[in-house]
Amino acid sequence: MTRLRQTVFERNVPARAVVDHALGAARHAVFWLDDVAERAGGPPLSAPVRADIAVVGGGYTGLWSALRAKQRHPGARVVLVEGRSVGWAASGRNGGFCGTRLTHGDGGGRPPDDPAILARLGQENLAAIGSAVRDLDLDCQWERTGVIDLAIEPHQIDWLQDAAARATRTGVTHTFLDRAKLRAEIASPTYEAGLLRPDDAALVHPARLATELARIATELGVEIFQQTRVTGLTLAGRGARDAVVLRTTSPVGEAAVLADRVLLGTSAFPPLLRRYRRHTVHARDHVIATEPLSAELLGAIGWHGRQGLVDLANRSHYYRLTGDHRIVFGGPDAGPPSGGPVRRAAEERPEPYRRLAEHLLTTFPQLEGIRLTHRWSGVVDVATRPGAFFGQAAGGRVQHAAGLAGRGVAGSHFAAQVMLDRLDARDGSPATERTALALVRRTPLPFPPEPIATLGIRATRRALDQADHQGGRRNPLLRSLDALGLGLDT
Repeated sequence: MTRLRQTVFERNVPARAVVDHALGAARHAVFWLDDVAERAGGPPLSAPVRADIAVVGGGYTGLWSALRAKQRHPGARVVLVEGRSVGWAASGRNGGFCGTRLTHGDGGGRPPDDPAILARLGQENLAAIGSAVRDLDLDCQWERTGVIDLAIEPHQIDWLQDAAARATRTGVTHTFLDRAKLRAEIASPTYEAGLLRPDDAALVHPARLATELARIATELGVEIFQQTRVTGLTLAGRGARDAVVLRTTSPVGEAAVLADRVLLGTSAFPPLLRRYRRHTVHARDHVIATEPLSAELLGAIGWHGRQGLVDLANRSHYYRLTGDHRIVFGGPDAGPPSGGPVRRAAEERPEPYRRLAEHLLTTFPQLEGIRLTHRWSGVVDVATRPGAFFGQAAGGRVQHAAGLAGRGVAGSHFAAQVMLDRLDARDGSPATERTALALVRRTPLPFPPEPIATLGIRATRRALDQADHQGGRRNPLLRSLDALGLGLDT
């Protein structure tokens, strides 16, 4: 049996007093949401409404769907309903990495499509988001910084070198950075090597993006109803004019939305289409934010390119600088994903925040004495394969997208375009390159029923953690999942 090795974070644990000091003043609040001067508005739904297109969910998927639907069909009545407030859930809580990857890269569970086609479509998708930011004047702190993939253990260096070689063969401008070059760029003793992908990502202020999408959608004529929870969906009958019925409840009572077309973007929350109830589970990410860094601290760290940073561990970290020079540092919970309800009590568990603070201070020991101001968490939806999946009902009049975990900031725009393409195809428009993808046409396997799902997910998580402690070597379980095109590397 291979002996387990300590990770860099286990070999270099900061002093307890240093971590206690960092966490001492941190509020349980989302920095991004605190940093929005004026949140998007919209009343609860108080009376029945008839719509040409109804959108469920006020996160990125729903907002992009409503906005792009109105751009494609200016005369259509588009209604969006959101159970809480626009951008409240994952869309206001993420790291703000807007990337080109539509799937989870080179890990297990590769999708059945040509990687070159996915890469090109991902680049086009990011460019379209950037164009929307510019053309619609979205005030969301958009920065086309690129991203650096980080090797923080010696065995990960080979992975980056292989990725750099593949990029060279395809003419992509990725740059391998050895230890000396990387540490000269960003001063962390944990870094072994890096892969700079300058064209593959932008950074954005997550909550401001959601607020701005809602603003533009409203200006285009989309009607947004907040604090309006959809409690049920009744599919259309056989008649051409039969409506899909969304039953809703809000503080002002119950009402119905009658729609010719419906787009569902409920993310980690229970799908309204029962057929997809077992196709996703939710996982929780935790995030911390520092106070603004002084010029002296910024100088000690470097990071002049402000790139997004992601390490290559299975339980990876992602981090970036904000507009006011804070570090936002996030990573997954140690617990397994869940197929049950999203429980807010899980947000308050202190252990994940302490672990993140330890890992941040290991990454940048220069930060000793710094204070954290915010700590929060959010849930993402995980499918049995990497990347989004798409479903439909009522002869294509109801479209569903989910499984965006880890790729939702940019992937939500792609998902919205796919759902609208499929609605348009139902009305006679030609199929698009997006809708021809196997990623779109093939639904992933559902998770097995409980308790088998939880047992299997826990075993997979243990195997992934073990791989981090065994030089990246994947055990028979992970190799079998890879061979079947399944993966929980998210």
